[in-house]
Amino acid sequence: MLRAAGVGVGDEVIVPAFGNVEVTEAVALVGAAPVFADIDPMTYCLDTVAVEAAVSVRTAAVVVVHRFGRPADLGGMRGVGQRHGLLVLEAGESGAPYDEVAQRRQRAGYLDAKLRGVCPPEGGVGHTYQQYVVRVLGNGRPDRDAFARALRARGVDCRVPVKTPVHRMPEFRRCVSLPETERAADETLALPVDAGLTKRDMQRVVTACNALGGLLQPAF
Repeated sequence: MLRAAGVGVGDEVIVPAFGNVEVTEAVALVGAAPVFADIDPMTYCLDTVAVEAAVSVRTAAVVVVHRFGRPADLGGMRGVGQRHGLLVLEAGESGAPYDEVAQRRQRAGYLDAKLRGVCPPEGGVGHTYQQYVVRVLGNGRPDRDAFARALRARGVDCRVPVKTPVHRMPEFRRCVSLPETERAADETLALPVDAGLTKRDMQRVVTACNALGGLLQPAF
């Protein structure tokens, strides 16, 4: 898409650092310079204010990535594009059959109502819950990682959705302030909401998470 739009050497393209490195690699592949902007802490997608602040005279495009099944604010981003004459491109996540999405939403609703000690995701219009991503609010990354290990020991299959933001990777390391990206990388954890999970499986997730609430108490 970038090459077809004429984006190349000398151009800058604004991308998120929270998520897939492939988007940044695609920008570099056409000879353009990736510029990282921060995310909205509720949606994990690019924040329109942060994107607008990152625009320069060399900016040619913005690549918007929909994250975890939660659609980005395309309307707001297109407004930024119109104000600055930028191309706004989407990097979408793969879709899923309606029945599967409906089952995920049902499981997500159950977790929303039952979980304590972790912050559930913001639903929002159109959320398909490709991943059910919670925040583990403790003293930072060690608490999230300890929480994840304890969940796995109790038979709950969880995972860290973004282990290393792109701006921390050696090949794309940047000295840039992305506080929400950094915080999300340290606090987020994906819990299972697969369509194949039984009610007993979901009860196990809730019981294990709620039993571990003591790990989340901040130190004073």
